[in-house]
Amino acid sequence: MLHLIPYDTNFNVMRWRLPSLAIAFAIMLVAIALMPTKGFNFALDFTGGTVAELQFEKAPDLEQVRRTLTEGGYDNAVVQTFGAQTDVVVRLQAIEGEASATATGGAIGELLSEPGNAVTVVRSDFVGPQVGKELATNGILALAFVIFGFLVYITIRFEWKFAVAAIITTLHDVVLVLGWFALTGHEFDLTVLAGVLSVMGYSINDTIVVFDRVRENFRALHKVTPMEVLNRSVNQTLSRTIITSFVAFLTVLALYLYGGQSLEGMAEAQMIGIIFGTLSSIFVACPLLVWLQVSKQDLLPRAKDDSELDRRP
Repeated sequence: MLHLIPYDTNFNVMRWRLPSLAIAFAIMLVAIALMPTKGFNFALDFTGGTVAELQFEKAPDLEQVRRTLTEGGYDNAVVQTFGAQTDVVVRLQAIEGEASATATGGAIGELLSEPGNAVTVVRSDFVGPQVGKELATNGILALAFVIFGFLVYITIRFEWKFAVAAIITTLHDVVLVLGWFALTGHEFDLTVLAGVLSVMGYSINDTIVVFDRVRENFRALHKVTPMEVLNRSVNQTLSRTIITSFVAFLTVLALYLYGGQSLEGMAEAQMIGIIFGTLSSIFVACPLLVWLQVSKQDLLPRAKDDSELDRRP
């Protein structure tokens, strides 16, 4: 089997456990501080606003449509096609004192109409901010539910110290993604929330791969210290971690570059998550196990049960 990095590398990753944990948690604290201070640039999904469905005679150039709307005073408009290429939906954030949704839709239709490519306003509705509050609440509940599910799953599969380390590592990755969006002010909509949830899945998967090898080495190796076991486990999974992350990053990068405006936020969240998730599975997950003082004795009951099952006819 071809390895990008030889299987028998011997990088002393655990030697840098204290600096890596200190840097990781310092960045995490900065990200947490950015969220209430700078806040998020919530999209119409969360803030409410006007949604107008338009039908063009000919398929429009979406970039030109966005430029025309910006020049007409409709900043940060979200423009997407749906159904046929001539059908376009325009989402505008709520503006204090703006006209009714019907009047706004009519104004947008007139602004975008061109000779030879008239625009018909099919529907124009106002989405209230209450819907956005419900979506935000549901998003937070979804994050909490996923975290709880991961905690239960890893506790059953491994041992509570592994579960705590995995959850802290996953939260670290998610908080950094959220901090990135607070820092940059990039629009935060439902697709970004979906990207954040997918980051949780990617992060926990990467961490479990390393923890699986840790568990195997604790059971197979004798007369070695926990530090040696963790170092060897990280080195043995290093090639797999880097290759998987690199391929995943290239896939999401293509989505970011060519997937259109509607998918940019989700792809951006996933790219940031892949970068931090890869680093955390190497420099955060196992150092946390050292901090929690994981040892061979923590896995002995599970190892005994497995050996007894293997001896059964």
